[in-house]
Amino acid sequence: MSDKKIIVVDDDESIRKTFFLILHENYRVYLAKDSREALKRFKNAKIDLIIADLKLPGRNGLEMINEFRDSGYRGDAILISAYPDLIDVDELSRLSISHFFVKPLDLDALNRSINRLLSPEKNTERRV
Repeated sequence: MSDKKIIVVDDDESIRKTFFLILHENYRVYLAKDSREALKRFKNAKIDLIIADLKLPGRNGLEMINEFRDSGYRGDAILISAYPDLIDVDELSRLSISHFFVKPLDLDALNRSINRLLSPEKNTERRV
């Protein structure tokens, strides 16, 4: 198992469980049901990837990622949503959102993107 840490933030328990099932053999996966829980538990932790739903109770996924960025998080972020028409592309760019996926999710494509983002080769490229 990799030492890479992923936090998955979604208010839908079945989605959180699905992410855990497809990722836990290769990564350390942490789950949160809303932005408040995610920020409280992981704001100061070394997380390598945030996967967040856009529509969350309280702060939405973009607001949550913004708060992580404001506190120094420079890692990758993936946003997911069943409402692509609510997405502001400029906001995705401003927050350096790595990927955006529309629900229902293509789990194979999502898994490939996660593996690419967290691959050792990508991390080597960043240091150069």
